[in-house]
This record gives sequence, C-alpha cells and structure tokens, in this order.
Amino acid sequence: MEALWTDLCTKAEAEILTVDEARLYKKWGKAMALLAADPRHPGLRSHEIGPLSRRYGEKVWQSYLENTNPRASRMYWVYGPGKTQITVIGLEPHPEDKKNSGYAKVRLSETGEKLS
Repeated sequence: MEALWTDLCTKAEAEILTVDEARLYKKWGKAMALLAADPRHPGLRSHEIGPLSRRYGEKVWQSYLENTNPRASRMYWVYGPGKTQITVIGLEPHPEDKKNSGYAKVRLSETGEKLS
C-alpha cells in the first residue's frame, strides 16, 4: 500500500496521473486525511469487518472512499503497529457480502508481525 501511495504522490507532483489514478489519488488522499484526524469521522463510515477480523486475528476496519456506486472503493486498515498509528492494508471495491463469497475475496497487505 505504501508503494502505491508513493507512486501516486510522485506522479501527482510530476502531473502525469492518468484519469483513474487522479480519481484514486483524490479520493484516497481525502479519506486518509479524515482517517488521520478522526477514524470515526462520519464521512468515512468506518466499521469493523467481522469476517476479515476473524481471518486475520485482529480488528480489520473498512472506511469509505466513495459511496455513490455499487462497487464503490473501500479502504481497509488496522490500528498499529504503534499506539497512535493506523496502517492501511487494502483498497478494494466494496464486496457484495451476501453474494459470491463477499469478504472471502478481499486480499489485504501484510503489516509485518501483526497479520499473518
């Protein structure tokens, strides 16, 4: 996730983002600013995802990047590794949790010692 964000920032500085990259950069940047200020910000609609928390053995949270279409992007994150830190571990379209295995298809990045 860090490499993707760094790549988007570098391209934004050089003004060479594609249309899709620019859209992601804007939405993800806004969501990360809100998350940094307050993980419970109403615009993020952050909530724990039980199936992912059970799979990874720690609380995995989902926050909205957008909410205007059925496959709207979601940001997945965990608290840590430090007490005041949050680690983004995934960006995915919203899974249809009652159809097609829902959250079983979501693949998240590793956070080192925390997720295994």
